[in-house]
Parts: sequence; structure tokens; C-alpha cells
Amino acid sequence: MTFTIDLGFLPTFGGYEWLIIFLIILILFGAKKLPELARGMGEAVREFRKASREEQEKILKEADEDKVTRLAKALNISTEGKSREELVKEIIDLLNKEKEKQ
Repeated sequence: MTFTIDLGFLPTFGGYEWLIIFLIILILFGAKKLPELARGMGEAVREFRKASREEQEKILKEADEDKVTRLAKALNISTEGKSREELVKEIIDLLNKEKEKQ
């Protein structure tokens, strides 16, 4: 499920506007604090990306496990108390047996 937010009502910033913003930040925080602020922003972005990636992997894994469980049930394989790996192995074994019969 994807949510989109329309931000068309917000103004876009050109080069001149960014220069003014940078100068205001420079005046407020001083030249010595800018590297610390940039480092902190970089770490925040890195942590956000890491958390986002971990959440995506979690969702994909859950969806993948659900597919394996549904496939096992469709093949009349008992899924109760079995790990994903055990189900995958049983599905592969069953498919190999069916292939040998043909």
C-alpha cells in the first residue's frame, strides 16, 4: 500500500533561495557548528534509510512467508509448527516426486 501526498501547493526553491537559507543558517549557528550540523543530518538520514530498509525487508519477508504457507496448503502439506525453510524443503520434495512420476 502506497500513500502519496500532493505537495504542489508548496513553493519550490531555486539557487538564490537556497543561498539565502544557507546564509541565515551560517549567521545563526556560526561556521564552527555547520560541520556538526551536517554530520548530524547525515546520521539522521542514514538511520532513517536503515529503518526504512529494515521495515521493507520485514514486510517482504512476511509476504514471502505467507506465499510459502499458502502454496504448502494448496499442495496439502501440513504447515502447523513448521518453519519457512521446512515448508520450502517439503514443497521442493513434493514437486520433485511429481516430476519423477511424469
